[in-house]
Order: sequence, then C-alpha cells, then structure tokens
Amino acid sequence: MKLFEYMAKEIFRMHGLPVPDGYVVESAEDIRDVRNPVVVKSQVPIGGRGKAGGIKFAESTETAREEAKGLLGSEVRGYRVKHILVEEKLDINDEFYISIMMDRSTRMPLLIASADGGVEIESVPENRIFKRTIDPTIGYNPYIGRELTKFTGLTGDTAKQVSFIAGKMYEIFRSEDAELVEINPLVLTEDGRVIAADGKMTINDDSLFRHPEYKGRDEELTPIERKAREKGIAFIQLDGDIGVIANGAGLTMATLDSLSLHGGKAGVFLDLGGTDSPEMVKSAFELMMEADPKVIFINIFGGITKSDTVATGLREALSSMDVKVPIIARIKGVNEERAIEILSSVGITAVSSLAEAAEIAVRRRNEAAGGD
Repeated sequence: MKLFEYMAKEIFRMHGLPVPDGYVVESAEDIRDVRNPVVVKSQVPIGGRGKAGGIKFAESTETAREEAKGLLGSEVRGYRVKHILVEEKLDINDEFYISIMMDRSTRMPLLIASADGGVEIESVPENRIFKRTIDPTIGYNPYIGRELTKFTGLTGDTAKQVSFIAGKMYEIFRSEDAELVEINPLVLTEDGRVIAADGKMTINDDSLFRHPEYKGRDEELTPIERKAREKGIAFIQLDGDIGVIANGAGLTMATLDSLSLHGGKAGVFLDLGGTDSPEMVKSAFELMMEADPKVIFINIFGGITKSDTVATGLREALSSMDVKVPIIARIKGVNEERAIEILSSVGITAVSSLAEAAEIAVRRRNEAAGGD
C-alpha cells in the first residue's frame, strides 16, 4: 500500500521527525489565510509531480485557492487529484536524499543516502550513494549515522540532525511494517534546520492486519489499478512506457531488470500469477491495453501456468481487439513450442531467450517513440 505524502508526514510527525507546517484540503475554499509563501502540492502516490505540473507556489490566499482549483480533479501522471497539501514554503540552502527499503538480496533493511537530493536516486552516480544494511536483530545505532554523514560530507549540527532523522526513519520502517520510507528532498534550510520536505511510504500489504488504521485506504489506485483489483489481477503502473506481463513476482522483477539492462523502462507490470484460465489472460491483456504502452513485453514460464494456455488467451484477446502496438513474447516451459506457434500465427514476435526478447522489446519501443 502506497501512502500519500500527507499520510507519510503524519507518521513522520508522530515519530518526532521534522516536517513543514501544513494541512490537507479537499476543496480550494478550505485553504486558510496565507500570510507567508506556501507550496500547493497535489497528493498522488508517484514521483515527478513537479515536472508534471502537480506542485505550485503561492504568496497570497487568492493565488493559493486558484492553484488548488486548477489541481483538484485534474490528473497528474495518471492519478486523479482528490487532496491538496498546503505547506509553508521553505528557504532551502541544500538538499539530500535518504531512504530505508527492504533489500531482497540480504533480506535486511537497507539505508540509502546521498548528498544529491531533489532528483531521482537512479540518476545519481553510484560513487555518490551511501548504502548500509541494518541488521534487524541489532537495529540502528549511532555509528551508522556517523558513517552516513562522513560519506556525505556533513559536519556539526547538520550531521547530528541527519543522523537523528535516519534513526527515526528506521524506527518508522519497523513499527509501520514498511517496505519503503523515503525523504527526497531532505532539506537544510537557511536557518540551519533539517526538514523532510517530501515523504514517501509503502506499507507491506501482508502486514495490514496489524494496522487497522490503514483499512479502506485504497485511494492510491489509478482507475485501471482499481479495475484490476476488482478482477483479482495484480497490476501496477510505473513511470516508463513498456507494458510487462509475467507470471510470478520473481519472474516479473527479473523482466524489469532485463529491460533496464537494455535501456528500457516498464510503464506497467501485470502479474498473472498461477492462472490457468485463458479468460483471465484475456482480461489482463485488455487492462494492459488501457494503459496505452508503446510496446508490450510478455514473459511467461510455463509451469503451473502452461505456455499454450497463456498463448491461447492472448490469441482470444487479439481476435476481439484492434491492437496496433508491437508485442514481444518470451515463452519458456511446458508446451512452449506450441505456444510459440500460436503467438507467431497472430503476429507476435515470440522467442525463448529473455535477453533476446528484452533487447527486441527495447528496440521496438525506441522505434515506436521515434528514437527518443
């Protein structure tokens, strides 16, 4: 479950993390008198809001309400804006990045930090990123904070504040059963305060029975994700423009990694799980088309889900839809030869090598996008 920024900051505040003064509104008329400059922020559970026009600035009550009217009900990167966070505008001297997430390779929390805040961490050079696993049997200790601040070049009171914040983030990560706690940017203000200017949290769905306070909070879903949930299909929208259909979380992650290695980026991914129903495959494919990807990359391992069953579902979906985007399929496992025959008969490029399929998918995406 992805939390909105204002929800994450509510949790930050409860744990003693410094956040800007602010409040949430659902109507522009609820904005209070503006005496100092404010930031008007659309609440959608995705990054890049500023570039997408989802963050505005205002120095008067009238301007703040006008900006809020323009944002409420609009779409920011595929999400409908229902809430606005109005916060004090900070006088920023410097920006940092800091997060704690679950590292699947070590099966431990991973602390990540960088002196280069305010940008996507993926764009920061590896030699400027601090990474430190935290043994959950020991927890966060001050020496970890000292390692972090030394790496990032922080000193004095700023280093003490950042170390304190890192410890509080780990406290939140454990107590809230989070998969991700991120602050980007963590800012140093002109008057020397270190404050979480933004906040992102993802809660492990399997832990929700321990957190009744989150019950019913499904507003983070896009209309397509909501429709997928109603159909019992795991469907997540991302930032890229390659649609991924796979069966199983592990295979899905391997598919995303393979695309990334070849310079591609998934826009949505859809996990078929262990379905053996052509009708379910057809429904999943129809959902994928609603997301409007430039290329669809299908990666199926035929075990519980037989390869030819998936191929049959895809063929049925294509027979009733006007599909104009390229479809690349990597099929491996039970009845793969028959599956490749079925897919090839309806114009789908089908191969058995993951690397080859990913390379073709990225190349076709670039061709479809005009080489951008």
